[in-house]
Amino acid sequence: MTDSPAFRVPLDPSEQPILDRILHIRDNLSILKGDRTSYVKSSDVLKYYNQLIEQVEQLNRIRETKRDEQNRVDTVLDDCFQLISLFFLTIGRNQEAPAVYSAISTVKRLLDHLKEAGFYSPHDLTSISQHIEQWQAAVTQGKDAHSPHLLTLLNARIDVCRERLHELQTRLSSLDPEMMGTYEKLVSILRSLSYCNTRSKFPAKEVKEYEDQLLQIQAELHETRIVHDGKSAEQVYAERLASLSLTESEVTDGPTVVRALLARCLLWVEVITEKQGKIDERFQDTYDKLIRIRNNLEQMNLTQAWSLRETDLYSFQRQLDRIDESRVNGNFLDTEGRPADLHAQRTLLYLLRKSYAFIYQYIVSSEPVSEALLPIYNQLLTLKRCLVEVKRSGGVDSPRELYPYSMKLNSIDNMKKDGKFMVGNDIPEGQASVSALLAECFDLAYELREESQKDQEDETPVSNGVSVAG
Repeated sequence: MTDSPAFRVPLDPSEQPILDRILHIRDNLSILKGDRTSYVKSSDVLKYYNQLIEQVEQLNRIRETKRDEQNRVDTVLDDCFQLISLFFLTIGRNQEAPAVYSAISTVKRLLDHLKEAGFYSPHDLTSISQHIEQWQAAVTQGKDAHSPHLLTLLNARIDVCRERLHELQTRLSSLDPEMMGTYEKLVSILRSLSYCNTRSKFPAKEVKEYEDQLLQIQAELHETRIVHDGKSAEQVYAERLASLSLTESEVTDGPTVVRALLARCLLWVEVITEKQGKIDERFQDTYDKLIRIRNNLEQMNLTQAWSLRETDLYSFQRQLDRIDESRVNGNFLDTEGRPADLHAQRTLLYLLRKSYAFIYQYIVSSEPVSEALLPIYNQLLTLKRCLVEVKRSGGVDSPRELYPYSMKLNSIDNMKKDGKFMVGNDIPEGQASVSALLAECFDLAYELREESQKDQEDETPVSNGVSVAG
């Protein structure tokens, strides 16, 4: 396995035994990750987690006088903690401090990319803000159960994310509700244009439709399109980005923010229309790799609930991290150290950001249930959705229509032993979540049955004692 890029200083000989042991731990975690013959057990994950914490404590004792040192030990430790974090999600222990490690690392990169891109939706920030608070609560609650070394690290990373989040929120603070509506529409269009720019076949007609929407917004704002005689759209776009970075610490008024984003959208239309989806050949390999990663992550969205093991995200994270960390001052460089043109820079950045956004989405939507119980949990989720839809559509005409649901719910309920869903002799994590969902389904079925019986009673004619027999 290739290490993540990082600072490489000479390894202190006293750290070599620690490196050897954490390399062994990483190898074991990788084997466990790849084993699909059985579900991941909590005992296995906790065993490697405790071994890793022991090595961290030894490392901290060695580095008492050199806290800022970074070498190969740190990169392998990061690999191990990323894997451990994803394993905690896989076994359903989502609310514990170790599970936060991978999530907060992903969000830090996502926030950096949102700042670098220079446009983002307030919904992006709201979601991240809510989850940061949840992760902070998990870290706080874990003070008695987990190593203070890990908790200190997580708290520091959460603080960094909070600072970046506040910075991004401040930039949107001057937008009133009307301006915010226009701004959000522009963000959506710019992202759609960026997606069009990475399609296998450039969709010229679709891009023209987005341009027409932009021209309509321009007319509503009484703006005129930028004239850039003697300069290419790329040059003007680059100048806009440069001016954006110079004023990033200032709070710009709402109309100016919207007008600036509109101008960028129109310039980007010109840039991608000229390029027709063709990337600078110097960066074709990086582009192809990012396209594959983005497409694979996007396809996982179709099967996530049924087949995703959270540790599957690790290889994608590491590939993205290597690409991201290979940049110099934010620039993608070719083999000779020359930076990419603006089109390639923004296209590659979009693919990086989009890929990290998918990983973030999968992490935060991970159910607090062990993969051993996921088949049952997913069946119950499907049953619940069906029952909710039946209720929304007016219920059933007869209790008999609920028999298939009742039979399935009873068959799942009968799987329990002593009130627990067992797998062999193990009691997988997530018992409370599965039981609560099962109870919800039973309650919905009961409500539908009661409503149906009441409707039948209301429709039964009342006899007045008069015989109608001939």
